Amino acid sequence: MLPLPPGATVEGAADQLRYMVSRFPSMRTKLRFDAQGYARQEVHSSGEVMLDVFDLAPGADPDETAAQIEACYRTRPRDFRVQWPVQMGVLRQAGRPTHVIAISCHTVSDGLGMQALGREVDARVTEPAIGLQQLELAAWQHSPAGRRISDAAIRRMEKALRSVPPRPLPLSDDERDPRHWTGVLRSRALKLALPAIAARTESDSSAVLLALFATALGRLGLLNPAVIRPLSSNRFRPGLTDMVGNLVQSGVCILDTAETTIDDVVRRARQASMTVRKYSYFDPRAETALIERLAREARELDPDAPSWSGANWAFFNDRRIAPSEAARSPQELETARLRSSFGWLDKKKNPYDQLFLHVDDAEDGVAIMVCADTRHISPACNEALAREMEAAAIEAAFNAEAPTRVSEPAPTASTAIALAES
Repeated sequence: MLPLPPGATVEGAADQLRYMVSRFPSMRTKLRFDAQGYARQEVHSSGEVMLDVFDLAPGADPDETAAQIEACYRTRPRDFRVQWPVQMGVLRQAGRPTHVIAISCHTVSDGLGMQALGREVDARVTEPAIGLQQLELAAWQHSPAGRRISDAAIRRMEKALRSVPPRPLPLSDDERDPRHWTGVLRSRALKLALPAIAARTESDSSAVLLALFATALGRLGLLNPAVIRPLSSNRFRPGLTDMVGNLVQSGVCILDTAETTIDDVVRRARQASMTVRKYSYFDPRAETALIERLAREARELDPDAPSWSGANWAFFNDRRIAPSEAARSPQELETARLRSSFGWLDKKKNPYDQLFLHVDDAEDGVAIMVCADTRHISPACNEALAREMEAAAIEAAFNAEAPTRVSEPAPTASTAIALAES
């Protein structure tokens, strides 16, 4: 949702929509499903896309109405078999356009691709796109070279998942309706604590955040060892840097946080992050086949054994851009912590993964966004998870020996089987 400057026209918005859909293949892609339910993307060479025009009554608030339109766009059901993955509308009052509202499905692009799209739209680039486009990328993915990369990633994922038994997230004692809640902690203290830990452990701040997440999961008894699926942009491969498309996939890393220091977990997270970036480019159907095969093997050993699913891991997505500044003293961190704030962003019925953590820039701090299923993560636990990350960062900022305060988990039947086999 963007306010429009004086002189903007509906025709100008239509021209912009026409430019985007014509230039970027992912904006003119629909879905088809085979007999097994697997989706295929179909890129169209021509078609018609609608621009919605809303007329607002005199005296009404354009900002409020534009926000309502955006909320409607985000929540109303869509069928991407027959509808384009982009929606765009213009709000006008007394004949003058006041806002443009546009949203797109994640099949259009990830965040870095949307930045590339914005640059090209602003410059109205007309030269042919540089690098691979969707159809060329699909052809490469099905080539022997593309298959080798996917196979290597799946082997690495299998090795990681076989290294620990599946431990489902505990059931919550406070399931809500709607079930899926998103809370966000805005913290300057966390941002100030990151540089000191990163410098001391020779890590980047993203690895520090990954370690803090694993530590918080352990402290709250949610996942230990922490099985985390960090999102990787996969844009370091040739020809993919500025492609407008979704290249993000999630690898698997295992972080044991018990009976050690936060610094040690950061060093483990640093190595795990590098491995994830290398092995997070794979055929999703091969991933599904792997999970199903591991489940079959587990049932053969124990029909009641837990199997790998979304309830056995947590996702991690670091979307920050702004650099961090270092705190000068523990007192500065404590003062900043007192200004941290937590609030709820969303409560919805339509599901997402059981636990998904996003990290974003937020004014002079960072935002820790916890998206969770209250069947597993109660509202109180949702907030506690974000605050434990902040607390662990403050504890470790000026103390290389700060403990994780996570105990070894009690052995389970699945653990005993795994140890006997090893």
